[in-house]
Amino acid sequence: MGTLHTVNKSPFQNQTLLSCLAHVKDGDAVLMIEDGVYGATTGTAVSDALAKISADVSLYVLGPDLAARGIDAGRIAEAVNSVDYEGFVDLAATHDRVHNWL
Repeated sequence: MGTLHTVNKSPFQNQTLLSCLAHVKDGDAVLMIEDGVYGATTGTAVSDALAKISADVSLYVLGPDLAARGIDAGRIAEAVNSVDYEGFVDLAATHDRVHNWL
């Protein structure tokens, strides 16, 4: 399988998530963690970018990090799936590589 890309910075503070989305390939996955979970919320320019790429790339958000920031799961973009820590480990194990976007 492709690469798992993890993004831990808020897209409202820097361009890390958008840079990541510009470099992913078909079969890759993007997991938003820590402050990166803000990128998974609906109604933003970032959510439009996620929707455009979601046909080719799997999109995930770490549920415990959403909860830690008080973000309701109902505010997550439709194309994004929430995973727990076990799901994070599964994603890392099923992809060829893990690339951390700092």
